[in-house]
Amino acid sequence: MFVKHPLFAQPEDPSAKVWRYMDFTKFVSLMDSKCLFFPRADKFHDPFEGSMPIPNITGRAAFLETIPNPERSITKESITSSWEIGKNWPRYHAINCWHMNDHESAAMWKLYLKSDEGIAIQSRYSKLCESIIYEQPFYVGMVKCIDYDKDFIPPNKLLSPFLYKRKSFEHEREVRILIAKWPITENGLDWKLETMDFGLSVRVDLPRLIERIYIAPGAPTWFVDLMKAVISKYEYEFEVVHSKMDEKALF
Repeated sequence: MFVKHPLFAQPEDPSAKVWRYMDFTKFVSLMDSKCLFFPRADKFHDPFEGSMPIPNITGRAAFLETIPNPERSITKESITSSWEIGKNWPRYHAINCWHMNDHESAAMWKLYLKSDEGIAIQSRYSKLCESIIYEQPFYVGMVKCIDYDKDFIPPNKLLSPFLYKRKSFEHEREVRILIAKWPITENGLDWKLETMDFGLSVRVDLPRLIERIYIAPGAPTWFVDLMKAVISKYEYEFEVVHSKMDEKALF
């Protein structure tokens, strides 16, 4: 169930192209399982994933100083509780990332592939939103890149920390699908409870999702034939095209 989050930016053009770069084994897994894998947020390489910027952190202490002494201990407990939530929060959110661009990205090819034996799935933003098969709420939107030393993000929205990244990641032009599975019990949030292991496998309507498949630059001819054979084996008819980065200059 796709839900638009008020802080999650949406593209002006819902038909904007989005890309997912992957190696051959992940592609075969996708064909076989018909599922996209959503890693848990705390499994990402970025140590800032799901965290708050410095102004948000220092703002808590500054706010505490404005509270009269008799009430300060109660407020301090509340802020400590907020810190405890923030520290554990990434464990309960799963994320699947895409790249928004009108064209292929040389940077993304290099970032996500360890060899020439890989592909890029090209879809559209609207198709991505429509193709996810998940009964619980999920959120799709564009990540905003900010300066974590200077910028402040709305602290009163539970998903806020996952809608932003540091400016170092601007080149990713990231679109992400976000799913929350909070450890809710009758007694409140239980940080000892695990709601997922390494992430979630989520069903996806592949014919609706995939517009065409690009073969990685420099891929050998046999790999192109293999890709077509795999697609045929799973009874799909996706358009397979060579990366335009392989085109020869005319000079």
